[in-house]
Amino acid sequence: MKLIGVDVGGTFTDIMYTDTDENKTWINKVPTTLEDPSIGVVQGIIDLCEKEGIKKEEIDHVFHGTTIATNAILENDGAVTGMITTKGFRDITHIGRHQRPQNYSIMQEIPWQDRPLVERRHRKVVSERLTAPKGEVLTPLDEEEVRAVVRELKEGGVQSIVVSFLFSYINPIHELRVKEIIEEEYPEAFITSSADVSPQFREFERFTTAAINGFVGPKVKNYIENLKVGLTNASLSADLHIMCSNGGVGTAETVSAKPVNTLLSGPAAGVLGGSWAGKLSGKERLITFDVGGTSADIGIITEQGIDESSARDTWIAGYPVMVPMIDIHTIGAGGGSIAYVDEGGAFKVGPRSAGSRPGPASYGHGGTKPTVTDANVVLGRLDEDNFLGGSMSIYTQEALNVVEELADKIELSTNETAEGILTIVNNNMANAIREKTIQKGHDPREFSLVAFGGAGPLHAVEVANILNIPEVIIPPHPGITSATGLLTTDLKYDLIKTEFMLSNLLDLDKLNDDATILSTQIIEQLVEDGVDRSSIHIKCTADCRYVGQGYELRVNLPAEEITEENIQSSWAEFHALHEAEYGHFFQESPIEIVNIRITGKGLMPKIQNPVVDNESTLDEALIKKGKTVFRVDGELKEFETSFYQRERLPAQATFHGPAIVFQKDTTTVMPPNCRAFVEENGNITISLGGE
Repeated sequence: MKLIGVDVGGTFTDIMYTDTDENKTWINKVPTTLEDPSIGVVQGIIDLCEKEGIKKEEIDHVFHGTTIATNAILENDGAVTGMITTKGFRDITHIGRHQRPQNYSIMQEIPWQDRPLVERRHRKVVSERLTAPKGEVLTPLDEEEVRAVVRELKEGGVQSIVVSFLFSYINPIHELRVKEIIEEEYPEAFITSSADVSPQFREFERFTTAAINGFVGPKVKNYIENLKVGLTNASLSADLHIMCSNGGVGTAETVSAKPVNTLLSGPAAGVLGGSWAGKLSGKERLITFDVGGTSADIGIITEQGIDESSARDTWIAGYPVMVPMIDIHTIGAGGGSIAYVDEGGAFKVGPRSAGSRPGPASYGHGGTKPTVTDANVVLGRLDEDNFLGGSMSIYTQEALNVVEELADKIELSTNETAEGILTIVNNNMANAIREKTIQKGHDPREFSLVAFGGAGPLHAVEVANILNIPEVIIPPHPGITSATGLLTTDLKYDLIKTEFMLSNLLDLDKLNDDATILSTQIIEQLVEDGVDRSSIHIKCTADCRYVGQGYELRVNLPAEEITEENIQSSWAEFHALHEAEYGHFFQESPIEIVNIRITGKGLMPKIQNPVVDNESTLDEALIKKGKTVFRVDGELKEFETSFYQRERLPAQATFHGPAIVFQKDTTTVMPPNCRAFVEENGNITISLGGE
């Protein structure tokens, strides 16, 4: 199989090609075409094919991570969206839950009020009402009212219409009928039903999730259509799959209908790439550390797999989102993060970023603010002649100028200021990791840190040292690990149904029937997508809580028919999870099944394990010796440092810090008192404290 993985970032589009039969891999990195990222995607694939002699028509699959939905919600730049809802519930998406994002602030931004996804004038109500717990019709749907409000929305310039009714997660009959009416009255509109997108209780979160889908939907759909046309025009007949937030890919058609599932498309692929790199080194407990120009993304992987977000902490741009997502914590810390002195005289770094334009001062594009990248240049950790494989220039004097200006303000030397910038940003990153480990009951000292992204390997060892993490893993192609992750995944769909059953009052017939119905739907979708039935794997889980609790924990349900006997293992798992999460559990308390969730995977071809096959020696990999600055035992010192070219490093080679490793997509920094080992699979494993 011949596969392409493409990840679009704010600055660069990363492309990886692999031939799984011959185990050959090539990479390419091209500037992102911000006006239409699909142009850069197609051109980058064409350039790679021409450069390496790849026959475009022989490529079988293109796996793509996109930021279109993410950027639309972050920048509040989506479609003009309307909503049709139950009479009396027009302002659900405005009122929320009366939860203040910042409990004690009298001046704060409340996203769903300050930046409404659906303006109030575009929120329309109609007569209809269902009742809980069975979803019986209390008030029939007034179809004439529906037709009237659809016409009003059309005349008002609405491009996307969201249908969100009370209790539709139990019975979607009214939402489905309204969709049919919209298709009759306004077929050009992008239509979203909350029961299709997120059939779960909690009306504010369900309505908002549906609103996000409608808000980003037209942009994502248009982008995917443009990409498909571009691939076709370039004689690429490969199947197109889009990365989703749950760690799987979907077909272009399914993602176009539910683009809310792509909100963490790129970061999710990064976690998968980090997991793949960790497995190459035989490690299961991993912290993925993806640092780019503006942000750092943190993910956690244990023996149980990749952590997923729960309903209580799944937020994007301040909005709650109830769709399956890998649990990723993002902070504003990256190579472009700006260092400054605030109004109170405090020395701070980030979250403001210089972006790609003008970018850090050392890029020579007119940047005037000192950034993390500039600090690395000043301390000798980035080299003028070896940045992006020599394809981009670095201006050391420009970096010195802006750091010296900051140094004058805080009355420190230039080197102390540069090192201070790195110390602050590294501790910010370490604190983000603490939130996902120590505060979740994980000991970071029991994990390996997998560092990737353009800036991850620059900071990983020092961040690991702060947390006493014993080992750092640098993947073969750190700067395009997200593209690598795209080539390690499967087709994956999730379906969910709210149940509300108590452990001591289970309706096993209903539970098994609902699980069977959902499983059948997923299997039919995967078969329609071209997956052989023998390659389909189904997993059933449940969102559970003790009676009276507000949020749930996810446990596995038996793979076979659920009985009173085999479900006991699920209750035991819940008690154990509750103790790990909260420090206690209640053995005798009844457990409530809130939702059941069916996850279906259709196995896809994947990238093979790489092999280092160069004939170089460690001496031949050494480019030069130079000076770098590190803080050791509290004192800032200048060290004679070895600079290596990664592509020339032989397997089984061992070398010690201080050292700098260059490659096209990143630079790896090894401070003193650590040891690196080059594995045969291409990973560099750095052990801390190794003389």
